[in-house]
Amino acid sequence: MLLRVVARHVQTQQQRPLRAINLNNFYFPQKRNESSSSPAAPVPPIKDQSSFVTSLFKGQLETKYLFPFPNVLSQDESESLTQVVDLVTKFFEEVNDPAKNDELAEVPEETAQQMKELGLFGLQVPSELGGLGVTNTMYARLVEIVGKHDLGVAIYLGAHQSIGFKGILLAGNDAQKAKYLPSLASGEKLAAFALTEPSSGSDASSIRTSAVLSEDGSHYVLNGSKIWISNGGLAEVFTVFAQTQVKDSNGNPTKKISAFIVERGFGGVTSGPPMKKMGIKCSNTAEVYFDNTKVPVENLLGNPGDGFKIAMNILNNGRFGMAAGLAGTMKGLIAHASKHANSRTQFGEKIRNFDVIKEKIALMNMKAYATESVAYLLSGIMDSGAKEYQLEAAIAKVFASDSAWFVVDEAVQILGGMGYMKDLPLERIMRDIRIFRIFEGTNDILRLFVAGMGLKTTGKTLKKGGMSALFKLLPFNNPSLTSPNPALDAAVTALNRSINVFYRGVVGATIRYKEDLANHQIKLRRIGDGAIGIYTMAAVVSRAADAIEKKRESADYEQLLATEYCLRTSAQVSEAMYMLQNSDETNLKKIADRSIDDEGYSPNHPLD
Repeated sequence: MLLRVVARHVQTQQQRPLRAINLNNFYFPQKRNESSSSPAAPVPPIKDQSSFVTSLFKGQLETKYLFPFPNVLSQDESESLTQVVDLVTKFFEEVNDPAKNDELAEVPEETAQQMKELGLFGLQVPSELGGLGVTNTMYARLVEIVGKHDLGVAIYLGAHQSIGFKGILLAGNDAQKAKYLPSLASGEKLAAFALTEPSSGSDASSIRTSAVLSEDGSHYVLNGSKIWISNGGLAEVFTVFAQTQVKDSNGNPTKKISAFIVERGFGGVTSGPPMKKMGIKCSNTAEVYFDNTKVPVENLLGNPGDGFKIAMNILNNGRFGMAAGLAGTMKGLIAHASKHANSRTQFGEKIRNFDVIKEKIALMNMKAYATESVAYLLSGIMDSGAKEYQLEAAIAKVFASDSAWFVVDEAVQILGGMGYMKDLPLERIMRDIRIFRIFEGTNDILRLFVAGMGLKTTGKTLKKGGMSALFKLLPFNNPSLTSPNPALDAAVTALNRSINVFYRGVVGATIRYKEDLANHQIKLRRIGDGAIGIYTMAAVVSRAADAIEKKRESADYEQLLATEYCLRTSAQVSEAMYMLQNSDETNLKKIADRSIDDEGYSPNHPLD
């Protein structure tokens, strides 16, 4: 049935210009049932609230979150996705002009209109509300295409649906969804996520924007401002976070953050001019102001005081998309670097024959492979029902953005002077990529978040069972991962070695610093780096095992990628854990304090 629908649609579209294609004409199965003729491969149901990364801090190995690698698409979904991937790829290769978008510092209306006609503004909105209703994994695949071709457009679309109206999808009631999602899915209205303020960046709980309930209880009066809001100057619908007065568990009044759906048409909503940025120039970024804006009580998302939780859920839910998009970016960069290595001759031979070039391209491929593995492992467990994945999502964001920066830097280096020129897209991509390590949670803060949240689990173990329970974390008291395939034995050995070293580091730091460990940020960062290394290794092992089992054409190559990645990353985890236990940051802090006190570089000039 589906194949006939898709074939008929494609045949029809071939007779029309690309702009006439609408992805809503495709059939994406919304629900699976036991009678389906093309079920997805079995995925173990996820029944508890623990995650793989959280389990590491408990001294456990929750392998059900790793093996088998999630295969969550039914045959119908997979076939539909293949057709849609072709159409979206064709649009970005033949219609969208990233250089023009960058030069204009906006997405031309003609381009935006064609994306609306393609249905790209409502990918995860249910079909009954005007969207495509794709799964997280299908969304990741489509975002990967956008990320490969134009990161500015990726932010334009992502700010709209990955965070802009995601709160309505996740926390909205039926009436709110019915009212807002159809016009947002069609692109008739654009959405924005309004959290950051001039005085609150990473510390989201310190926002000052306020919403005061009217005396008659019919509306809230919203006052305040937001800064660096993607789509801020274009959006008609905002998800806004503001301080509200609520009652605590004892019935006493207190301030907590609440979330609201705010329309520009409510009045009192204005925005500043587009901000001039280093990269992602075609995405609009602006300040947004709320001056006595009346927000109906029915536009409250969730319950009063739920705002912080909703904001974190929105960000956690969307981070897999960032990883998938940046995986696409890295693939494009690898293509540029590899083509140049094949064509460029120096010292009488192709530079592809030089070991330093081979090393760069190999490392670029390993970073991309690990990022792609993490992105689809995460989207897969989300689609299979996982409720607890915030640490995995944070790791995906940190690792993907760090890796993309590494890959673009190496790509420019391989191309040399040509890579620095505007004639090629690398300099634009480099400018675009830089923001990804900053927004939606800076990588520095997220590393501390991974460590801090994980150590809370360790702390609970200590509180519940004392030191004897904590010592159960030690390697000789814990099983190791079993290799899923003999071809991956070396990779799994490296992974197990990292898990054991990580356990020792966590136990040692917890015993030594106890509650004060929370105040040692550099040590927390090292713990975060260890967890990131272990999770990314586990992801590539799972994916490579899946490729081997399914006899994919690239299985041998993936085994090679996974093994080399795990060997190298295991060494990095060992170094991080060694530094955790043995480094003294006292001198580092003294050097920094002197420079900050002097507000500059402190040593005397050598010629003075």
